[in-house]
Amino acid sequence: MPDHMPPEIRLSCPGDRDAVDALLARSYPALMAADYPPDLLAEALPIIARAQPDLLASGSYFVAEQADRVVAAGGWTRGTRGPDRIGHVRHVATDPACLRRGVGRALMGAVMRDAAGRGITDLHCHSSLTAEPFYRALGFTRVAEVMVRLPGEVLFPSIHMYARLGV
Repeated sequence: MPDHMPPEIRLSCPGDRDAVDALLARSYPALMAADYPPDLLAEALPIIARAQPDLLASGSYFVAEQADRVVAAGGWTRGTRGPDRIGHVRHVATDPACLRRGVGRALMGAVMRDAAGRGITDLHCHSSLTAEPFYRALGFTRVAEVMVRLPGEVLFPSIHMYARLGV
């Protein structure tokens, strides 16, 4: 994809499901292979590399498109526990062909501006081991290594990270 084409970033909709599924299928296996053992990925990828319909329709999940193709996706949701100003980064992925071209940064910029515009002051995420440097470059701080429990009792090593918005 041409470097000079900035992505168009927009809110997702339920009709983006197939495109986001395809993005996740391109992104997660290729990018996570260096940081996770093959047997864990064989268990986890069928769970995590699928678009979440509720998230697509949430009004806080975004897609980035270039040349009519979804090349990045991600969003946030309000926390269910604690103060109403806490949000959580959700299901972020970038096409491996678009790495280091500003696509993921542009997408997360939209996510963070949207969250801040809705009163979120604290944004948390469970980063994959692979994405920790990306989030750190966006201003997130590592809090702790955590094991995320996926359906089927799959334990997925992750990094709990945190960013303060609008400060």
